[in-house]
Amino acid sequence: MHKGRVVFGAMDEVVFGRHAAEAIVEQLDRLGARRAFLMVSGTLNRETSEIGNIRQAMGARWAGTFDRMPAHTPRAAVIAAANQAREAKADLIVTVGGGSITDGAKAVQLCLANDVSTVEGIDGIRVRGGEEPPIRAPAVRQISVPTTIAGGEFSHIAGVTDERTHVKQMLRHGLTIPRATILDPWLSVHTPEWLFLSTGIRAVDHCVEGICAREAHPWADAQAMKGLAMLTQGLRRVKADGNDIEARLDCQIGTWLSMAPLSGGVPMGASHGIGYVLGGGYNVPHGYTSCVMLPAVMRWNKSANAERQALVAEAMGQSGKDAGDVLDAFIRGLGMPRSLQDVRVGPEHFDAIAEQAMRTPWVPRNPRKIDGPAQVREILLMAA
Repeated sequence: MHKGRVVFGAMDEVVFGRHAAEAIVEQLDRLGARRAFLMVSGTLNRETSEIGNIRQAMGARWAGTFDRMPAHTPRAAVIAAANQAREAKADLIVTVGGGSITDGAKAVQLCLANDVSTVEGIDGIRVRGGEEPPIRAPAVRQISVPTTIAGGEFSHIAGVTDERTHVKQMLRHGLTIPRATILDPWLSVHTPEWLFLSTGIRAVDHCVEGICAREAHPWADAQAMKGLAMLTQGLRRVKADGNDIEARLDCQIGTWLSMAPLSGGVPMGASHGIGYVLGGGYNVPHGYTSCVMLPAVMRWNKSANAERQALVAEAMGQSGKDAGDVLDAFIRGLGMPRSLQDVRVGPEHFDAIAEQAMRTPWVPRNPRKIDGPAQVREILLMAA
């Protein structure tokens, strides 16, 4: 018998197939925001007119702009953004950019609510041992316009990197999920091809690890299977024609669906757990971690969940084939890296990666039980 719990989080709505500037203004009206603080992609702000158009549409309700969030959301940048938002007396944060910016704004919400103004202060609001500390709920919330498709805009979890240890740490609160997410496929045309496609594989990873988890259930399966089908088709079409706007929107909606397992209480597995370590500690781009690790994790897990893996191959239009092989060929077809060597991580790092991965929230939840670092190392060798 299935058992579980689906949490319908504190997101009000998802707006899709609309231009960001007009949709953001509608959200400001709906939420009564008077001092909206932009956290945006530096490239979009400096090299295109998109952010200027949004700022102009916001008019007097624009309270400031932060455009210096590096990849993997380092603590120092979170504090810089939080202090600027505090000084601007922001009553809403609007993000336009990739997952590091989205996560950064979630962390900023918690910094504002809990009077955190220093890098060290983040220690008091981060998750430890899987448990959230007793913290005040954010009062200044966010809306998000993603330009990549890793899916963080549909989650209340943020990953923030501690530069001292090079470890990505989790921040979490039910109210850090954006109040609204706006899916603007035209805006994503500015995203470099490698970044759009690789973060799409991150969304594929959400679907796949959700379908293959021991705790999988029908509500999450239905959305993850549809999301995986949309992503499989959409990513191929975007690779063939970067100006295929309908394909881009299909990828964005597929990403939205990919987050159903997490909201439905279904844990991710070793691909996500090892990916946390590769990103925070070895500066591997977020999406590339899934490109490199997911097929290896599937092959290592197959003895424990072959029936669930068959559903993955089916959703990807390859019924009866090995899911690890299907994913491998699919990722290669998009021109993405397929080995740890491709992302400049060598065997000399495997022991340290394996030790750190055991401390992530996901490796202990992998569908084939992982008892210790030696088994993580087996997976790393398969991905070498």
